[in-house]
Amino acid sequence: MVTIIAAADGSAIGNPGPAGWAWYVDETCWAAGGWAHGTNNMGELMAVLDLLQQTAHIDDDLHVFCDSQYVINSITKWMKGWKANGWRKKDKKPVLNVELMKALDAAMQGRKVRFEWVKGHAGHPLNEAADSLANAAALSWKSGTAPEPGPGFAGAKVDHPDAEPKQAEAEEPDLFSMLDS
Repeated sequence: MVTIIAAADGSAIGNPGPAGWAWYVDETCWAAGGWAHGTNNMGELMAVLDLLQQTAHIDDDLHVFCDSQYVINSITKWMKGWKANGWRKKDKKPVLNVELMKALDAAMQGRKVRFEWVKGHAGHPLNEAADSLANAAALSWKSGTAPEPGPGFAGAKVDHPDAEPKQAEAEEPDLFSMLDS
């Protein structure tokens, strides 16, 4: 069995504000997205969720580098208890980003995933690439346009709810380029 090695990262301008997320395996295998309004933590979580969803059709293990201990601890330490407590924390307050957490919980079922923390902005090549893509996605949303979604993972069937700009009109397709297909 092969292990897919990737990094996942999130970004927000203003936190909350325009937000982006990205995961990165290599130049031919990455994805990015975001929202007109979100948080850095939402971006961090969505990057991991999208990676899990895009690799769901493959039996390979995942090794995910994250610079967010919040994401790693949420998935590996806290989620089981939150779920058992009706998605509430020990202080009885609701879990933040609960919809993303529930989706991550579902996406983790039957998967073998190893998370490894890396210090952000410290030169880790995969993390730096994911960070750059997440920042670019947040900047795209700040300007009112959807970011470049990336090639994704071969064979993945993922529908991104964030594929269209929320405040700007979607770009019209180039009908002439469709003739060449």
